[in-house]
Amino acid sequence: MIRLIGAGARPGHENDELATFWTLPNIITVIRFLGVPLFVYLIVNNEDALAVITLVVLGSTDWVDGYIARRFNQVSSVGKWLDPIADRTALIVIAVVFVVDGIAPAWLVWTIVIPDAILILNALILFRGPLHLPVTNVGKIRTALLLIGSPMLLLYRVPGFDLQWLLVAANILLVLGCIGHLIAFYGYFTAAHRKYRSDGRSGGSAQPGAVDAG
Repeated sequence: MIRLIGAGARPGHENDELATFWTLPNIITVIRFLGVPLFVYLIVNNEDALAVITLVVLGSTDWVDGYIARRFNQVSSVGKWLDPIADRTALIVIAVVFVVDGIAPAWLVWTIVIPDAILILNALILFRGPLHLPVTNVGKIRTALLLIGSPMLLLYRVPGFDLQWLLVAANILLVLGCIGHLIAFYGYFTAAHRKYRSDGRSGGSAQPGAVDAG
């Protein structure tokens, strides 16, 4: 899993960062943004099979844009905050739609939304704005589990795929993803407070940064 997450990395290019928005990974991320309202439209119109395909595309582009950015040295300052926002938007919207449509229980939404809301409030109180923190491996694995388990759970509703093992596997992945979300939340929360204390000791004022990558 860790190898897949870091796939495409090129030794010696870890600190290279482009200032432009116009990179292929960023364009792929924007396409992922556009896939979210498409997913909602398909669910509303009971097009479950197409909605599953849309979720698979959303999940795969999350890995593809990162791979291209690392492999072809297209990591950008914009991409570092745009990609996490796309991930977070997709996960929250998917969770809400699943619960509203009766596909998943309410705990899926609360487990994702409440920790995120606490992180946002925490950053606003401590830093008077959003805080940039590097994405951890736990956060990346959490996102992967949720983006794999979600289409599997929806696939169970597609005629011909109502297999019990599919439902069980989907729920296991979602539960593991939510546990990972809580672990990642704890890591980002404590990291924010360490940074705040460090800024206080150094005499520097806490300044708003980029959007939290968590």
